[in-house]
Amino acid sequence: MAKLVIDMMGSDLGVNMAKEGVRLFLAEHPDAKLLLVGKKEELSDMKDVEILDAQDVLPMDAGPLDVMRKKESSMTKAVFAVKERGYQGVVSAGGTGAFLSSASLILKKAPGVLRPALAACFPNFKKNSHVVVLDIGANNENSPEEMAQFALMGAIYQKVAYKVNLPKVGLLSNGVEDGKGSPEGKSTFALLKKEVSPYYTFIGNVEGKDILEGEADVVVTDGFSGNILLKSTEGAAKAMGHLLKKAFLSSFSSKLGYLFAKKGISSLKSQMDPGAIGGALLLGVNSIAVKAHGASDAYAFKNAIALASSLADGKALEEIIKGLQHAE
Repeated sequence: MAKLVIDMMGSDLGVNMAKEGVRLFLAEHPDAKLLLVGKKEELSDMKDVEILDAQDVLPMDAGPLDVMRKKESSMTKAVFAVKERGYQGVVSAGGTGAFLSSASLILKKAPGVLRPALAACFPNFKKNSHVVVLDIGANNENSPEEMAQFALMGAIYQKVAYKVNLPKVGLLSNGVEDGKGSPEGKSTFALLKKEVSPYYTFIGNVEGKDILEGEADVVVTDGFSGNILLKSTEGAAKAMGHLLKKAFLSSFSSKLGYLFAKKGISSLKSQMDPGAIGGALLLGVNSIAVKAHGASDAYAFKNAIALASSLADGKALEEIIKGLQHAE
């Protein structure tokens, strides 16, 4: 039974969306123990949960100083509650920078972690599964040693969340040849090539164009490149949606064709929907920390909570710490 803290005040769509997401989650996981953090007067109608009052919200651009100054904000109180009350994880749809700062400052790095990384799941169309990509923006720069450690953390995430044993790890590069990549990327390649891990298999460099239909289960990159990859992929998906809509509305015959293609288009849309995953996971801190998208609807927010729950039940943090100790 997962014990999770939910920040109810950070999303773009407001507290009612978050409340509906919690209700959807509890309908599927009635035994879960949730602590909801937000304005108590707005959460008084929620059943089968605990409420922690918080009247303030961290701004989207909040940094480390804001986190420590605004100790009455819902996000800060939510993260502190994980640390002080023995909960297994936290979920928030608040600002990414604020979430990374609060989780890193309050929860601290897990034993053996060089630097936490933000991990997101991309669709893998070839295998009808998911690709874990990290770091996607927790840091702008990463050392080769940090990126090599991302491979282990990402592989354990893939195993716990999606039951992939011995995941295949690729290194994001500008070519698949061994000599390709930035100076940091080349050094990371050498470290991963030398490492023989019981947790994953290193398959070498992968290009961005191959991630959605490639062989890699985990793709390692620095935070700057990973964030560009994430936003470029999101932009391409939106553009494709607009183009499809425009094409099907262009004539009577194309509208008729849409009726026959509707099922396939719906399947594609669901595979590309980030709400189906729910959120990104901050790997490497002393808790499960899931960052839901700021524009999450109730379905996406429910899935963010479900992701945190499955990782808590699967003891992802314990597995990562054990893996790091094994690698020493």
